[in-house]
Amino acid sequence: MTAADLPEVHERLKAILGSHRGALAVTADGPAGMTLEVPGLEGKPWGYVAGTRLGKRYVSYYLMPVYANAALEASISPALTRRRQGKSCFNFATVDEPLFAELGQLTALAIEGWPDEARRLAAERAS
Repeated sequence: MTAADLPEVHERLKAILGSHRGALAVTADGPAGMTLEVPGLEGKPWGYVAGTRLGKRYVSYYLMPVYANAALEASISPALTRRRQGKSCFNFATVDEPLFAELGQLTALAIEGWPDEARRLAAERAS
């Protein structure tokens, strides 16, 4: 792994998120990272859904619904779990096709019901 590999890793992870642009608001998309949020909840705590961040030694992939959904969290393979840093962040220094495929499926499942859940949680928090 070299630092030269990281932009390719970042672009591949951004592509996973990019397939969900229609359902979510893209609030950042540049060389440093990409952010997807629930439309109408941008910038609010429950609005953040997923994102990437290009670092110096690895690329971070954030998927917040994993933090809030125990069943989703339990579905993560041991191999992907080894890439996990904290509750909702996965770090990659190289392209890993099997893990990227799993991450794509996990992301699709996570995003599927998240906007409604985020709105419910935001309303609950407001009351």
